[in-house]
Amino acid sequence: MQAESLQEVFDALRSIDKTDNYATIGGSVAYALSIAAVDSAAKALNIPLFKLLKASKPFSFPFPLGNILGGGAHAGPGTPDIQEILACPVGAKSIVEALEMNFKLHAETRKVIESIDRRFTYGRGDEGAWAPNVNNDRALEIVEKAVKNCGYTLGKDMAIGIDFASSSFWDEKNNVYDYARQGIKRDAGEQIEFANRLIRDYRLIYTEDPVHEGDFQSMATLTKKNPGTFVTGDDMLVTNACKVKEAVKYGACSGAILKVNQAGSLYDAMKFAEECDKNDIKIITSHRSGESIDSHISHIAIATGSKMIKTGVLGGERVAKLNELVRLTEYDLIEGMAELSSA
Repeated sequence: MQAESLQEVFDALRSIDKTDNYATIGGSVAYALSIAAVDSAAKALNIPLFKLLKASKPFSFPFPLGNILGGGAHAGPGTPDIQEILACPVGAKSIVEALEMNFKLHAETRKVIESIDRRFTYGRGDEGAWAPNVNNDRALEIVEKAVKNCGYTLGKDMAIGIDFASSSFWDEKNNVYDYARQGIKRDAGEQIEFANRLIRDYRLIYTEDPVHEGDFQSMATLTKKNPGTFVTGDDMLVTNACKVKEAVKYGACSGAILKVNQAGSLYDAMKFAEECDKNDIKIITSHRSGESIDSHISHIAIATGSKMIKTGVLGGERVAKLNELVRLTEYDLIEGMAELSSA
């Protein structure tokens, strides 16, 4: 078969595994084979992977969305319930400048934490974000102060985002969001109010999974209320085109996380991207908490026209993706950074 054909590789996989979730051969096998085939084809043709995946111009860079401070499932006890507070350098004019801004903010955030906690042990979560012993409100205040200390204007030079990972603290039995580490419980309406307040007060450009994965109606309410913010589904959409169609019925989600191994194969992931494009849902290509130094998602982000790429800020397995973006600036095929919606 033609290694560069996502369809042919997908058909071959499906010929031996007709299950919805690649249960026969395993999702990891389907994922690895689909990536390896197209990557080898790109090398044989001596072209970058993103060009093989999308032959026509224009190409553009995504903004790097870096995890600055976090907690939840990515860090230990005592850290915030909110999983990620993220940095997006919207004022940057190049990839290199964008990365430098994220590095600077990450370093300054450590200094702010040190100034309020002399016993801070420099602990970090799974993706390299600082994991201090503070509550959710204090965590956001720390990042906001760090932005100002860097000389950035919040929302103009540097915007921030939040990954709530709300399904992780949704108590289905009692119908409440249990922020156990802060000792607060919120019902669905209070959760919407909480998310809206944070979007307003911190001028969030991005909010991921602000409600649990089954609550399309509340997600739609937040999407409608906040047109300048990427109200993004990860657990809600799981890189599945059928889930996108369901979200569209409600008007839920203005952003969508794309994770190839969540979809099962690169073909499935690209079909997901097509469905998002068709419905004007912006794509954010993402790493996983457990990562390797493979950098293919940098190319996939460019090929899918992703507005952002979640890669973390530091750590070898994170920097590998960032370094690949820098290398790709050597190609004159790419015409600059993607423009973001006003936020």
